[in-house]
Amino acid sequence: MHDYKLSRRNFIWSAAALAASAKLLHAQERPAEIIQPAGPADRRSVVSVTNGASRRTNICEALTAIEDQIMPVLKTKKCVIIKPNIVNTSNQLASTHVDALHGILDFLGPRFKGPVVIAEASAGFTTEGYDHFGYTKTVAEHKPLNVSLVDLNEEGLYQTHAILNSDLHMVPVRLAARLLDPEAFVICSAVLKTHNTVMATLSIKNMALGAPLHSPRKESQRWNDKRIYHGGVRQTHLDITLTAQRLQPCWGAAVLDGWEGMEGNGPNDGVLVPSRVAIASTDFVAADRVGIEVMGINPEWVGYLNFCARSGLGQMDLSKIELRGTHLGEVTRKYKMSDDIERELKWMGPMKEVPEKLG
Repeated sequence: MHDYKLSRRNFIWSAAALAASAKLLHAQERPAEIIQPAGPADRRSVVSVTNGASRRTNICEALTAIEDQIMPVLKTKKCVIIKPNIVNTSNQLASTHVDALHGILDFLGPRFKGPVVIAEASAGFTTEGYDHFGYTKTVAEHKPLNVSLVDLNEEGLYQTHAILNSDLHMVPVRLAARLLDPEAFVICSAVLKTHNTVMATLSIKNMALGAPLHSPRKESQRWNDKRIYHGGVRQTHLDITLTAQRLQPCWGAAVLDGWEGMEGNGPNDGVLVPSRVAIASTDFVAADRVGIEVMGINPEWVGYLNFCARSGLGQMDLSKIELRGTHLGEVTRKYKMSDDIERELKWMGPMKEVPEKLG
């Protein structure tokens, strides 16, 4: 893991800075055999679907159903990082519920003896979300697991990565270093939600937009690299994909909590959907594809998911996904889409003009 300290000066990207960034990116690349895509298009993936008595039970049982997929990799790792989704530090429906974390820790308890870090880089102040949603109580309940909480924005350690800005120029962003640690098994704890820019937010979106940092409280010069991702509806899908390609080698398991999903104007202002479901997979693309199916969303609409599948990051073809547990027909319902759905869909087709900015 590289320890980079955040600059206190203005984050201004000149031609020289871009050249330096390109050299840094090249230096940080892992050997080719390690950064190969998830697999060919004909690979088969495994996804579990549970519909149990509680959120916590659902999550634990979903992970247990794919234990044979998780343990061969987990045994080789030195730590576990659980990445929740705290897009909003006060709205529980928009953010990962503490019982979802309990379910993951229930699974890890008898199977992993190393440190477990719950780590997030919220768009707001992460620690406020930790306190508001009761995350701090997880540490005491799950001894002897060595559980800790980290605010990635305040920690300030990062690696740089290049994406497109709103002018379709390549610019560097700062991604949380912990999420790029090859010795970590990264578990994504996301929520089934519709989205006001990219149709739906599940595991890949949680990882890609949770990784970019913003300035810590102590820094007087304010900056937020997450904003660069919201330059246009087409650009956002591509930037999510570019970031997913960088993060994917460290991904361990995706967990989607649909005990209470969100429909309508997500990811913040939507309405509760009692889907009572949990989804888990070591293939984040496959997990999200099943999540999209459960939400009744046309999979062709979700650009970043299609781009990730075409890039070899995972399996999107349902006929090549082994489903374990509850039949999809028992838990599928059509989620209401965002009021901006027609503008969101402008990412599709040829680019005749600069796409609108949403979100």
